[in-house]
Amino acid sequence: MKIIRILAQIAPLYVFYMAGDYLQKLLHLPIPGSIVGLLLLFVLLLCKVIPVRFIDYGASAILSYLPLFFIPATAGIVNHMDIFSGRGVLLILVLVVSTALTIGVAAHSSQWLAALSSRRNGRGLSGRSLRAKGKEL
Repeated sequence: MKIIRILAQIAPLYVFYMAGDYLQKLLHLPIPGSIVGLLLLFVLLLCKVIPVRFIDYGASAILSYLPLFFIPATAGIVNHMDIFSGRGVLLILVLVVSTALTIGVAAHSSQWLAALSSRRNGRGLSGRSLRAKGKEL
């Protein structure tokens, strides 16, 4: 019974993909049809035209297999190793810098959001007091 529910909830996701692909071809949009379908689904979920429970189990099932969807992209990179040959140090440098940048931006934005939330709640914590609290923990 659970598998039927999951398949029934994956079907509308596929319909949105097909609708987005159709709209992209019809309107000659410069973005992929799958993204158009995703944006269409997002707008309808945001406006509560479609309830989240309508696609909840199906989306969760697809997300549980998400890492498998990256295997073809990795295999495609392996097929074009000549592009990356001789640039190993540069690739490692780009990976380290982008990872550090992502961690830094995530840390600062979470501190900013925590400070904003505490000011709204009337606690009045500043960024410094948040760092002090973090050191206490």
